[in-house]
Amino acid sequence: MMKIVISGFGKMGKEIFSILEKRDDVTLFTTEEIQSFDTSIAADSICIDFTTPSAFRNNYRFIADNFKATIVGTTGWNDIKDEVTSYFTERGKTMIYASNFSIGVNIFFEIARVASGLTAHPVQYDPYIIEYHHKFKLDSPSGTASTLREIVEKESTKSVDIQSVRSGYIPGIHKVGFESENDRIVIEHEAFSRRGFAEGAVAAALWSVQIKGVYDFRTILKEQFKKTVNYERD
Repeated sequence: MMKIVISGFGKMGKEIFSILEKRDDVTLFTTEEIQSFDTSIAADSICIDFTTPSAFRNNYRFIADNFKATIVGTTGWNDIKDEVTSYFTERGKTMIYASNFSIGVNIFFEIARVASGLTAHPVQYDPYIIEYHHKFKLDSPSGTASTLREIVEKESTKSVDIQSVRSGYIPGIHKVGFESENDRIVIEHEAFSRRGFAEGAVAAALWSVQIKGVYDFRTILKEQFKKTVNYERD
């Protein structure tokens, strides 16, 4: 029986709970204060963290010290990523993190990666990114947009501007555009709800018992993509 602890029982936590509660092979726990969680249970449990940037910064050492594996969907800590991933590595614990656990978004990342390389030459395109989220989102730009910028800048070798919109109740829309003198190419991903993010996080939690080490979710998915698509580029 797999034990899973959901750290942060907000909207994402509840969405993940609604998926996992249907499984007969999972024992579920939830907490808003991970550092007060029973460490004897934690030692044999997987932690799924969807809290806030400040909470994760305060809690990641406790999580790495006490849980056997961790799935991190919280964003807004990229500036200390090396510090966090190094700590999990030192503790010998499995960690899977992502700016976005949606399978669809990760397919979008791969499409954007290929498009960025293709538009870098022979015709010069200028890339840009626009992202839209609900008015309650704490980080701006979003973690997804920041990851998208890293991908596009690496492949296009150009600096990329991000425009962020916070309004209403938008689950998430991300666009990457490539503008030339002659035409425009736009690639877009729109989330209809949080369900896609939650299903990806659950998949990561189930995979975490089969692997050891610290991984970006994109790396794991890319291996899955390679089984179905013949990539000509690394």
